[in-house]
Amino acid sequence: MKHIFTILTSLMTLFSCSAQPKVDNSVSGELDLNRYLGSWYEIARFDHKFERGLSFCKANYSLREDGKVAVVNSGIKDGKPKEADGKAKLTADPRVLRVSFFSPFYGDYRIMLLDPDYQWVLIGGSNHKYLWILARDPKLPDDVREAILAEAVRRGYDTGKLIWVEQ
Repeated sequence: MKHIFTILTSLMTLFSCSAQPKVDNSVSGELDLNRYLGSWYEIARFDHKFERGLSFCKANYSLREDGKVAVVNSGIKDGKPKEADGKAKLTADPRVLRVSFFSPFYGDYRIMLLDPDYQWVLIGGSNHKYLWILARDPKLPDDVREAILAEAVRRGYDTGKLIWVEQ
């Protein structure tokens, strides 16, 4: 019986690992952090517990004295303002930040596609579970939105899971 349990456990682990979608969350190019700092509207996101039910979401990035980036996310939930303060550490790769809202835990913030004029960005995490579209304005032109979605699909993300945030 012990051997059957071991075999079943091994098979479940194998299938659960192989069932994970493979996405291309690679980054390229440079990041001018000073141009990236400031306010961004959350246009779309994958659903996750820490943002569930939020609308009118914004993120604000500013440089801290210690060289890290202060991250302030804000939104509205059930008619009430909500705010989360975090921080981001720079890494050797300029387009990968390590962000924490629950110290000491950090997650990847991967800038996968960035407008040359820093007007919109496609962000992923370390796996397929996280995807965000941010912009300097609360609305994206349709052609820009379609180009960003096409890139996300090309990278293997299921864009049908995106939640389009009310702004």
